[in-house]
Amino acid sequence: MNRREFERVARKAISSLPDVFRPYVEGCMLVVKARPSEELLRQMGIGEDEDLFGLYEGPSLVERRVDDPPDLPPRITLFYEPLTGACETREELEREIQRTIVHEIGHFFGLDEDRLAELGFE
Repeated sequence: MNRREFERVARKAISSLPDVFRPYVEGCMLVVKARPSEELLRQMGIGEDEDLFGLYEGPSLVERRVDDPPDLPPRITLFYEPLTGACETREELEREIQRTIVHEIGHFFGLDEDRLAELGFE
């Protein structure tokens, strides 16, 4: 699957997210990259046998204060090569994109990896 087709699947996945999540995605920039850099994987402690499907960048809701200066909106990056490599069908890819986005929204709410795993969004 090429990047353009992936972006179409991602848009469909986002538009079919449950209503409760959509307002948080609308406030984020959504970026698609082929794969995470080796430096990013190293910084995050992700091993060679692991994949990174998405990344949240920006302050979490619990870190924000009323008197903070305006900032760029939070950003969710989807990495299409790991995502497409892990999914056999378009439907599976769509579900994995949704799961990845919900996982990254969890970071917006200040949830760490352990708490996300407890909630089923590892």
